[in-house]
Amino acid sequence: MGEELAMGRVGSARDRGLLFAGRALRMFSYGFLAIVLTLYLKELGFSEKKIGLLLTLTLFGDIPISLFLTTHADRLGRRLTLVAGAGLMLLAGAVFVMTGDFYLLAAAATVGVISPSGYEVGPFLAVEQAALSEVVGDASRTKVFAWYNLTGTLATAVGSLAGGELSSVLQGAGWSPLEAYRAILSGYAGMGLVMAGLFLVLSAGVEANLKQAAGPVKSLLGLHKSRKRVLGLSSLFALDALGGGFVVQGIIVLWFHTKYGVSDSSLGRVFFGANVLAAASALSASWLAGKIGLVRTMVFTHLPSNVLLMLVPFMPNVSLAIAMLMVRYTISQMDVPARQSYTMAVVEPDERSAAAGVTGVARSVGAMLAPSIAGAMLAVPALMAGPFVVGGGLKIVYDLLLYRSFKMVRPPEET
Repeated sequence: MGEELAMGRVGSARDRGLLFAGRALRMFSYGFLAIVLTLYLKELGFSEKKIGLLLTLTLFGDIPISLFLTTHADRLGRRLTLVAGAGLMLLAGAVFVMTGDFYLLAAAATVGVISPSGYEVGPFLAVEQAALSEVVGDASRTKVFAWYNLTGTLATAVGSLAGGELSSVLQGAGWSPLEAYRAILSGYAGMGLVMAGLFLVLSAGVEANLKQAAGPVKSLLGLHKSRKRVLGLSSLFALDALGGGFVVQGIIVLWFHTKYGVSDSSLGRVFFGANVLAAASALSASWLAGKIGLVRTMVFTHLPSNVLLMLVPFMPNVSLAIAMLMVRYTISQMDVPARQSYTMAVVEPDERSAAAGVTGVARSVGAMLAPSIAGAMLAVPALMAGPFVVGGGLKIVYDLLLYRSFKMVRPPEET
C-alpha cells in the first residue's frame, strides 16, 4: 500500500511538471508569434481590412471548437483533448507557413489554434486546470494555480521578446522580412508538435474518475449536478469580462498615446513592468485565500483594483496616471488563480473540464463587443474617461453580485 502511494505521488509530480511545461511552451509560442503575425500578413500583401478579418476569425472560430472539446474532454479523455488541441496548433502554423492564399489562411485561422494577441486560446486552459485539480490536493490547489498563471505570463513575455529579437537577427543576416516571419511561424508549428508529445506521456491520473460520476446522464454542455452553479458563475464571469473588454491593453495604450502622446517604446516598458507586477500579484492569492477564503479573495482584491482603475483618467498628469495604473496592477491578478481554483472546487470531478470550458467561453463572449465601444468613446474627447469608468463600474457590479450569490458556497478545503 505504501509503495502504491509513493508511486502515485511520483506520478502526480511528473504530471504536474508536464502540464506546467506544456503551459510554458504554449504561452511562449503565443508571445513568439503575436509579435510578428500582423507584420507577416502585411508582407503577404493583405489589406488592413483582410488582416482584421483573419484576426477576428481566429477568435470567433476558437469559441465553438473550444466549447466542444472542453465539454467532451472528461468523457473522451483529457490527454486526447490536449493532444487534439496541440494538433490544431500545428495545423494552423503549418498552413500559415505553406500558403499565402487568403481563403486557406481564413480556414486555418477559423479551425486551427492560433493566438493573435499572445493570450490563451484553444481548449488547453480548461483541460489543464481540470487535470491539475486531479493531481493536487484541495489545500494546495490555489497555490499550484498561482504558479501555473505566473508560468504562463512570464513565458508570454519571454516569447514576445524572443520573437522580436529573432526577427531582427534574421533580417540583419540578410533574410527578407517574409522569410524571417515564416521561420517564426515554423517555430510556432513545431511547438505544437512538441506539446503533443508532452501530453501523450501524461499518466491516467489526470483523467476524470467516471466511476465516481454523479450520474450517467449528461447535458449538452457536459454538466449534470453542477450545471446550475456553473451557469451562474458563467453569467457573472461574462459580466466581469465585459467590463474588462473596455480596458484591454490596446485600449489603455491608445488612451495614453492619444491623451498624453506617450511613445511606443515608453508604453512597451510600462506594460512590461505592469504585466510582471500582475504576474507576481497572483502568487499572493493562495496565502490570502488560506486566510479569508477563495470568494473573499476574489472580491476583496478585485474591488480596490477596480476603484484604482476608475481613478486613472482623473489623474492630473501622465506620471500620476501611470503610477495609479501600476498600483492597480499590483493587485489586479490576485483573483485569477482564486477564481480558477474555486471553479474547480465547487463542481463534480467529472465536470471540471466542462465547467472550465463553459466559464471560459462565457468570458470570451462577454469581452467581444466592449473594445469597439471603448474605441468609439476614445474618439470623443468628452468621453475619453468612459472606458475606465464603465469598465471599472461593471467589474464592481460583478464583485458585489459574486459575493452575494456565492459567499455561502464553500470549497472542500474551507468546510
